[in-house]
Parts: sequence; C-alpha cells; structure tokens
Amino acid sequence: MASPIKTIVILVQENRSFDHMLGWMKSINPEIDGVTGKESNLLSASNHESTRLFHTNKAGFIQPDPGHSFEATYEQIFGVEWSESARGLTPTMDGFAQQAEKVQEGLSEVVMSGFDPDSLPVYKELISEFAVCDRWFSSIPTLTQPNRLYVHSATSYGATTNDNKMMIEGYPQKTIFESVEDNGFSFGIYYQLPPSTLFYRNLRKLKYIDNFHQFDLHFKRHCKEGKLPNYVVVEQRYFGIKAIPGNDDHPSHDVSDGQMFVKEVYEALRSSPQWNEILFVVVYDEHGGFYDHVPTPHVGVPNPDGLVGPPPYNFQFDRLGVRVPAILVSPWIERGTVLHKPTGPYPTSEFEHSSIPATVKKIFGLKSHLTKRDEWAGTFEGVASRTTPRTDCPVTLPDPKKMRETDPDENEKLSEFQQELVQLGAVLNGDYKQDTFPNKLVENMTVTEGAKYLEDAYKKFCDDCEQAKRDGKDGSYIVCLEEPTTAETPNKVSKSFSQKCFSCLLCEN
Repeated sequence: MASPIKTIVILVQENRSFDHMLGWMKSINPEIDGVTGKESNLLSASNHESTRLFHTNKAGFIQPDPGHSFEATYEQIFGVEWSESARGLTPTMDGFAQQAEKVQEGLSEVVMSGFDPDSLPVYKELISEFAVCDRWFSSIPTLTQPNRLYVHSATSYGATTNDNKMMIEGYPQKTIFESVEDNGFSFGIYYQLPPSTLFYRNLRKLKYIDNFHQFDLHFKRHCKEGKLPNYVVVEQRYFGIKAIPGNDDHPSHDVSDGQMFVKEVYEALRSSPQWNEILFVVVYDEHGGFYDHVPTPHVGVPNPDGLVGPPPYNFQFDRLGVRVPAILVSPWIERGTVLHKPTGPYPTSEFEHSSIPATVKKIFGLKSHLTKRDEWAGTFEGVASRTTPRTDCPVTLPDPKKMRETDPDENEKLSEFQQELVQLGAVLNGDYKQDTFPNKLVENMTVTEGAKYLEDAYKKFCDDCEQAKRDGKDGSYIVCLEEPTTAETPNKVSKSFSQKCFSCLLCEN
C-alpha cells in the first residue's frame, strides 16, 4: 500500500543522550526503556571502593560542555582510556562519571543527571501524543560533524573528527538530497545561519542554492501555503546571543529555547494544509558526553563504504555511538507509540541516523541505497500505522519555562562545532586561503564575533552565487572552490573473510 506520507521533516538537535533528555519519561509510559534512578557509575570504573553516582532527574541549565570526542566517548562506553590493547571490548557504559571528572571536578554529577518530564513539557506532550524511539543510536561514537554527515548520506566519508582538507573541498559523497531530486521529488533546507548541510560539497553547487530558505522568512509561510517540499530539513540557531539565544540544545544553550523551537516547528506543521501528509522527526546528533545505560551496538554493524578513520584510532566504522533521543510525529501515528529495536532488514539492524535516508527511500520508492549502512539500518515508515489520520492531534504545545537565570554570555569562547561552522564560513567567503585558516581564525573568537562572521560570510557566498548565475555559470559550478582538486580518499578497510561475506550480502539487491 502506498504511504500516506508525502513530506518528511527532519530536525536534528545537539549533544544530549536519551537517558539525559527522555530517560525519565519512563514515569509517564513504562514501556519506554528509560531510567528509574537505580542506574549508576563509579567515579573510578576500575575501583569499586570509589564513590558511586546514581542517575537523577535534577538536570537543569548546564555549563560547561562535557567531553564527547572519539577518545572521550570510548572511555565513557568501555570504562577505560583508548589504547591498541583495549580494542574489541564489550560496552559496559560505566565510564561517564570517570571521564567527566577529568574535564572538570563535579561534572560527573551533571552527566549522571536527566530531566524530569515536567521540565520538558513539549517533549512530554509529543511522546504522549505520538511516538518515541528508545533504541536510536548515533551513527559513530564521536562528536557532532561526522554524525551529522550520516544523517543525509549514511557515511562520514572516513571522518571521526573535523578534517580541514575535506572542509575546504566539501565532503564528496552522494546525499539523500540528490537522490530525492534525481527521482522527481523536491527538497528544502530551512536554516537560521549557517546551513551546516553545506559541509557536503554537492550542496554548494549553483543548481541547489535555491533549495536553501531562511527559516524566519519562509518556513511558516510555506507551511501555511502548503508549499513544503517532499524532504524538509530544519536547521537551528547554533550561536546564542542576548537578543537571539541558541536553540540547538548544545550546552551551554538553555534547553527551554530548544523546546520553544520544536514547539514552533510543530505548530507550523500542524496548521498546514499538508498536515495529513507529514512525518516530523526530531533526533539528536550525538550524546554530548551525557550518560546512557543501553550498551552501544558493536556486532554486525557494516562499514558504510570501506573507508577507515585516521590514525591513531584507525576506526573501522563497525560499531555505533551512544543512544540519543528520537521522537516521531504524524497524524498517522497512534498515541503513546514506542519503537524498540527494528525487525530488519538484517538480524543486527538498528535505528541510527542512516535510518533517515533508508526510510526516505522506502516511503518515496527510491531504488538504490547510498551506502551499505543505510541498506542495513532499520526503517521507521511502519510507525505511520493507522488507516486514517487522527483528528485529535493537539493544535498547540505547552510553553516551556526558562532554565537559564542569566542572559547568554556573548563573550563565551566558541564550542568545537561552532569553530567548525566558522571555518565553513571561511571556505564559503574565500578566507580559507589566508594564513589564519583554520585554527588562528577561531582560537580567540567569541560567540558574538563568530555569529557576525558567519552572517557576513554566508551573505557573500549567496551574492557570489547570484553573480555566477548572471554570468551563465553551469549548475554544477561551486563559487567557493575556484580551483577544484581531488580530495584524498581515506584509507580503505582491510576486510576479513567474514566481513567480505557480510559486505556481499548487503550489496545484493
């Protein structure tokens, strides 16, 4: 039967684990694999005489940012620091408190905390009215950018952290955006500066520039007029200043601003004439260093494209990251639905960010997959299980209460992802050719300075694109890459016999 879903809306928030954000929602729906307060970590995972910290529901405004790099995440998952001899361990999820104390004394109590459901009224309502997935994992056990790359391309192209060369040239892999458009469907990216999707090289091409829309000017109008495209990506404000706070949920941003943003998007979709054709997905890119009790999957996870991560870790892309929140919204979803582990397409399949392109392909009837990872990932089209759309979906959602008692610190130093976004801006405006790129450009930059720099950089990029159109440039032309080069392909994985057999199984159509 043809799917009733004609428009899929994706919103990817920042740096929070499932237990941290939604674990205590178990109190409103016992079917959710959440927390009870009995979950714990020792301050020293190997010392059973050390202090034991139990998970609490006392989370509020959080500062500073916990560790979530590849090496930090490794220690959080396995309880030991990364080393060659520590490969092949079974996830124990007992290193969160230990690793947090290395960042800052007392931070262990923060990472071992979660939000009471009443603190997140928007999510409490959405989970009660629609669906939550309690087994959705980040695609790779590391920080933001590689995980965001998986959302729309089912690979990070070998990246486990920021790669300056790839930043300049753009990640070259095919994305779901191109698949959608190549098959006669449409896509749109509604951004609040900057569009992080411009990390993909192909989306910088002239032919796609008109697919980018400023959120404040266009999103609600397109909803009202019934003009949303088939695949919609909504990007948030990654920078917070006094007049315009960040609403991506990344510490030290107030999650109440993120709640308000999700409320704003939902209410615009709910009032749209397209409502009965919409599936709205809210997910988080990675766990941000916060505790989660569910062991990360590490068996039968396929490498997406045969690439291996850079030294010294030489990551094989054969295990997933920490569990993250995922909420699914549609009038075709029964109230209080909980998605657990998917039933396929393979026995080891899981929900992870590659599930998004995999599901888009299923709903829109697209034939080919982007990588072995989205071919393997679980899909969630079945959550829209009703035979008729509901008519009782809430028109509005509750108003969240502010958690931060002070204004954002405009002189705060940039987070790692904010630095990468500023560096992306330097690529778009040509400053990547300067001696200050990449690190000197951002090392002393404040949040306010970064936001202004990006605003100017993106404006120049857009102006240059319009000029290139007037000059008759081809649609494949990229204005910020005057002398295209061929990016070095990351190292290929050396496969065992069993891996080769599994890869062949995934390749068969």
